[in-house]
Amino acid sequence: MSSPAGQTCPFCGSKRLSLVVTPAPAVMRISTYAPTVVIGSSEEEYVPPQASSILLQAVIIPGPKTPEGSLITAVAPAWQAIIALLEKDWSLAFQIGDRKWEEIIAASYDEAGFDEVTLTPRSGDLGRDVIAVRRGHFGVRFIDQVKAYGPGKLVTADDVRALFGVLSADPKANKGIVTTTAEFAPKIESDALLAPFFPQRLELVDGKRLITKLGDIARGQPDGQRLQ
Repeated sequence: MSSPAGQTCPFCGSKRLSLVVTPAPAVMRISTYAPTVVIGSSEEEYVPPQASSILLQAVIIPGPKTPEGSLITAVAPAWQAIIALLEKDWSLAFQIGDRKWEEIIAASYDEAGFDEVTLTPRSGDLGRDVIAVRRGHFGVRFIDQVKAYGPGKLVTADDVRALFGVLSADPKANKGIVTTTAEFAPKIESDALLAPFFPQRLELVDGKRLITKLGDIARGQPDGQRLQ
């Protein structure tokens, strides 16, 4: 008990001023988000646990090795679940590592009905991340270069020119595609060196087009203009 200075305490008769400090009770905070590691990266992020567990699952079943990489023999059920998550929250796209994105794109070609899909090695891929082949009278061979960029990072005209160089060195390839989770620098399609090759030989797929494309394929309705 404390008494104001100069006054007598009615209980003990003391005129001594005292101060009693009572500490406030501790407050416990419980987070509903568990810390996880960005899928395919060393950079730490917070990802909802239910999304994290899905993003960690394999999306492809690799098959025999070829001189160009590994053939895709099947697409795992997690691929559909990941696409559903991305359609609801595209920000999850930036928490998926480069290699995982290459696998997601490879799976999309397999789901779209291509006869042979190759996921190239992590190194020594000669500028090709995914090679998709459709056989037959109107057969095609696509080279896809996947750039898993974060928000605000642009794919440049030089990046696209580099892919065109790779395409020119592959006599069997019909088209080169640059797929990114982000965006392209302005006016690439009007670049004097590249413009003559759009859209027959070159194609650009930015994040907005990518999620539409993946959603269409996941629902069994691929846009033929994007795949042929």
